[in-house]
Amino acid sequence: MSHPDDDEERWLQFTEQEAQLNLRVMLELCAAGEVKVSDKTLRPSAATIRTITEHLVNGDFYPDEAMAAFAWPLLLQAGGLAKPEKGRLQLTSKGHDALNKPAAETVRLLWQRWLSHAVIDEFSRIEQIKGQRAANVLTAAKPRRQLVSKALAHCPVGEWIAVDTLFTTMRRGNMSPTIARSEMALWKLYLEDREYGSLGYDGYYQWSLLEGRYTLAVLFEYAGTLGLVDLDYVDPVGARDDFQHTWGGDSLDTLSRYDGLVAIRLTALGAYVLGVADTYQPSAVATAVQSLKVLPNLDVVATGKVPAHDQLLLTAFAEHTADHVWTVSAISLLTALESGRDLAEFASFLTERTDHELPGTLTTLLSDVGRRAGQLTDLGHCRVIECADLATAALIARDRSLRTLCRPIGGRHLAVQPAHEAKFRKALLKLGYVMPGPQ
Repeated sequence: MSHPDDDEERWLQFTEQEAQLNLRVMLELCAAGEVKVSDKTLRPSAATIRTITEHLVNGDFYPDEAMAAFAWPLLLQAGGLAKPEKGRLQLTSKGHDALNKPAAETVRLLWQRWLSHAVIDEFSRIEQIKGQRAANVLTAAKPRRQLVSKALAHCPVGEWIAVDTLFTTMRRGNMSPTIARSEMALWKLYLEDREYGSLGYDGYYQWSLLEGRYTLAVLFEYAGTLGLVDLDYVDPVGARDDFQHTWGGDSLDTLSRYDGLVAIRLTALGAYVLGVADTYQPSAVATAVQSLKVLPNLDVVATGKVPAHDQLLLTAFAEHTADHVWTVSAISLLTALESGRDLAEFASFLTERTDHELPGTLTTLLSDVGRRAGQLTDLGHCRVIECADLATAALIARDRSLRTLCRPIGGRHLAVQPAHEAKFRKALLKLGYVMPGPQ
């Protein structure tokens, strides 16, 4: 993901296109059940972070520091595109829809939802600052991140701006994301020693330590991950020294993983997401590459480099049978349908990635599987009532008040949907019957 200058140990990260590709990667990983999160904190597991890092277009911002890989699962949850089920993120209906929508629209949704429904307080990622968990110490995160977003919208599109210059603009423009609730709360924050190292002491607190680090976290880990800003950054170790005069600071190499961010540049995507621009025109770089051949024997063969998100989609609909071959079958397509995928999505994908018409064997198979999948409908759970005899079952099923609330099953059984159960019981009483609880 990053391109360092070895002489200066500096990276320039152009995020706009990679973010949109990585969005697709994340949706595919969730659809495949590869994203594990904590049921309690909703944060990704260490193993999941490694999996995500391996699949991101060019890895994470730093080789050994999880940032984009950490942020993506949280962003998808905040945006309502995925939700945890038994410890794994599963796509919601909105998430499945996002697979077939322009990435820019989904990125805009994710940022807007993050501003008001973020899964975490970004300041919690500044682990070196202790005392955050004490009661009534930190301000509400929602107004803070909205101020950072407001400041970002004031940046010129396509022009680099130093983060320290942005800090000055935020302080002068009434856009400071105040961290501590009060001066008393400030005394509860410290680096090493709660008694001697409190940030409440004169000279220990600086805007850049709290508000500045929070701003860096939002810009680097979330705005950068979503492609709103390009990033100019260096190794965080030694990048800033504003914390070293604070008690305990002289023993730290860096105050946060975000200290290396030097400058940002608002992208065209960022301008669209922030409402600075009314429309977004995708770059030609985002155009699909024709890199597949679909053979009459239902093999899909890669003729060039297949991006990670394309490999994930292929694996969702076909079996990976060789290094560059995926084999489509009725079972593989039915399995994809069972997991919530759409056959039209697969057909469209193959059409975009090939330079020839899809073979008749595949179109016939897709049509046949689609027809068979439409033969069954899941009506959800229901309560099954057993009647003593055929006459009682017929009487209830044909009653004017009850016949719309139940459905006959065989001779002596009735099915009642949970949503109709209360009305069914009430109407049953009027008819002179009662339904006891389950045996």
